[in-house]
Amino acid sequence: MYDSINYNVETYRVCSPEETWNKIKSLTKNINIEILERIDNLDRIGIPVYSAKRIVKSPENENDTKEKIVKYHYGKGATDIQAKVSAIMEAIERYSMGCLNEPATKNPENPIDLKELVLSKESYKNINQINNNINNIEWTACHDIINDEIIDIPVNAVCHPTEGKLFKSNTNGIASGNTKDEAIFHGTLELIERDSWSIAEIYNKTHTKINTDGAKNPIIHELMDKFKDANINVVLKDLTSDIGIPTVAAVSDEPVLKDPALLCIGVGCHINPEIAVIRALTEVIQSRATQIQNKRDDTIRGDIVRKVQYDRLIKVHRKWYGHKDEINIEELPNNAKLNLKKDLNVIKNKLIDTGFDKLIVADLKKPEVGIDVVRIIIPKIEVYCMDRDRISPWIRERMKNIKN
Repeated sequence: MYDSINYNVETYRVCSPEETWNKIKSLTKNINIEILERIDNLDRIGIPVYSAKRIVKSPENENDTKEKIVKYHYGKGATDIQAKVSAIMEAIERYSMGCLNEPATKNPENPIDLKELVLSKESYKNINQINNNINNIEWTACHDIINDEIIDIPVNAVCHPTEGKLFKSNTNGIASGNTKDEAIFHGTLELIERDSWSIAEIYNKTHTKINTDGAKNPIIHELMDKFKDANINVVLKDLTSDIGIPTVAAVSDEPVLKDPALLCIGVGCHINPEIAVIRALTEVIQSRATQIQNKRDDTIRGDIVRKVQYDRLIKVHRKWYGHKDEINIEELPNNAKLNLKKDLNVIKNKLIDTGFDKLIVADLKKPEVGIDVVRIIIPKIEVYCMDRDRISPWIRERMKNIKN
């Protein structure tokens, strides 16, 4: 297909949301979507959020509801069509990530050094034993696009959910796209986003506020006005790491309801900083809507934090709400080339310059769906914000280099 970015208003795609919708709307039955509904009416902000209810397992007896397993997938956007597309594309990702298209092997030809995958603490303790029993691990062949070579990766690091022999599996780096390069682009940005967020959490690097008064994209001003009209304060923080790809956190409070479950954070990463801001803001809106809807798995968090006093929680997380420094959005680097090949080269070069020597792609596209889905793996990159049991052995040296 094509490489040129033809839509970059609120997201960064080779075609418009309307074109993507025309391609995917007939796939809802293929991936067992039962209901697609807009849920932002539950909140007062008025920015589109969609929920897609997917049947993961149907009972053998249609009258038996006990065996029915349901998952909810969510989509957000500054426009209705973008939010709808986002929900279905997430559902396609989750449908595709559960298994491989080719059988796994226990005899890898070019296995990755397992230590580079940022293992759990327990796995690092037992790394010698794990390496001595490497044939007990299931592997799959992936493509390292920096070195243009095939490299074998444990299935534990590719599919989700899987039995976590090395670490708990997750969805980090799984992305879909209108093309494979588009999916690779967005999956890579997600890993960089989570890396920056992890560093911010570990080292309290949350002190720089972003001023969006000079933003050129009108959607940013529209979104900020929506928060203001709803009497919700939102602060934007610059989390950009040494990799140099703009990463933005949006943190909101809830002074009206004073519901601690609605103290939400959204993070966005993009080579265009204004799109990073839009992604962060819409992520906060989605987080609020899903907490209110109370159907998603991770809304268990809401049940826990509601037991904590609102003002106390604001104080506990004051590093996110206060700031020492301020930067204008125009000062953040914009390296967008409006061409996926060139944009991916920018990202690869920034990763290499920071010491990351591999960018690994696992192809998860399912024939019955026909939409490109990939899992991206960047060895040695931080994942602490996703899994508090995993911190890389290289983080301290990396932070020394940042300070120097």
